[in-house]
Amino acid sequence: MPCRELTYTDSNDWPAITQWLDQRKDPDTNVDGTVREILEAVKQRGDEALAEYTARFDCPGFTADKLRVPKEAIEAALKEIPESDVAILEEAIARVRDFHEKQKENSWWTTAEDGTILGQMVRPVDRVGLYVPGGQGGETPLISSLIMNAIPAQVAGVESIAVTSPPRKDGTLNPYILATAALLGLDEIFLTGSAWAIGALAFGTELIAPCDVLAGPGNIFVATAKSQLIGQVGIDMVAGPSEIVILADESANPAWMAADMLSQAEHDPLAASILVTPDAELAAKVKAELKTQCDALPRCAIAGDSLNGWGAIITVPDLETGTELVNLLAAEHLELAVSDPWALLGSIRHAGAIFMGHNSPEPVGDYFAGPNHVLPTLRTVRFSSALSVQNFCKKSSVIAASPSYVTEHGDKIARLARLEGLEAHARSVEFRKQR
Repeated sequence: MPCRELTYTDSNDWPAITQWLDQRKDPDTNVDGTVREILEAVKQRGDEALAEYTARFDCPGFTADKLRVPKEAIEAALKEIPESDVAILEEAIARVRDFHEKQKENSWWTTAEDGTILGQMVRPVDRVGLYVPGGQGGETPLISSLIMNAIPAQVAGVESIAVTSPPRKDGTLNPYILATAALLGLDEIFLTGSAWAIGALAFGTELIAPCDVLAGPGNIFVATAKSQLIGQVGIDMVAGPSEIVILADESANPAWMAADMLSQAEHDPLAASILVTPDAELAAKVKAELKTQCDALPRCAIAGDSLNGWGAIITVPDLETGTELVNLLAAEHLELAVSDPWALLGSIRHAGAIFMGHNSPEPVGDYFAGPNHVLPTLRTVRFSSALSVQNFCKKSSVIAASPSYVTEHGDKIARLARLEGLEAHARSVEFRKQR
């Protein structure tokens, strides 16, 4: 299980690194046509198409009357899982909700002396659709995805939320997904997945009302469907494979660093795990730990492929140079595994989430701390942010001009309109000055 060993001394070394990593960005366009056909089928045939695709790919014999999960089944799931797990879910939900409550924005107003009122009105969207991946045939329920996508929508004030997830072969959904939905107060859950589920949430069917914003991770078919629907509905983001960058100094524990790299590598063969350090001894120890720990993982093959293709240990001359490289890498997850992470924080410009110090491994944020784990990837953190309450809100400008405002400024507005060749715009203002 080789892992690249690279050196970064200054910006002259960046082109080779970015040329390597940019190969992860190549989209799989082979599914574009298939996804387009699926979306059109759902748009034209609704629930019938959903049932056909679900029966073909997920649950043989599936029919449209099984699409919606009964409310009783959602509530009953709470009794199917251990009470100790319910307690953990309740605490995680409370922590995530508390964090997102602080993101809420208020409408605001300003009043001028002439009586003109200007402002901005913040309102939630009417309806949101959430996609929850099946997770290895339903046996690894992605409960954290449901929590992280549902809570910001709820905090935003969205009143109508639909959830879709592919059924298991027996036509059921993992009880952990249902129990989490029950704890979140969600009761509109549909057994359908992949691109056809995304189409149903966007267009609506006989059973599923159309949504204004779609959120949730998924495979290439889900991601492609979301990208093809941009402009018709709002989407959270089209995320790429997961990634972590760790900036570590001599105070870091090599076993911990290897474990943190592997926590991303086990996601996907395209996941990127990169250690940046000025300590050559630490680099060597982490490399040895990666081999030992990877061999002991259930998902060893996936993690090994990931490290072989997209893992790297990059040595730098000092932490300042390491910080420069970290900003160029602009990673989804950044760990500052150094003796004084707060001294470096002000220098970090580009990272989706920043994990401070030796006791803040990335999984703390994935599941429990509170911040959202839905983050931009593939260096898009340079211009985008984590999923938040704002993804489920829209803002309307409010303009209430007074008569004196039009009198004072009407000629200026008309002049600007005529400079653009828009005479009717100019007259629209001037007519009001004639009264």
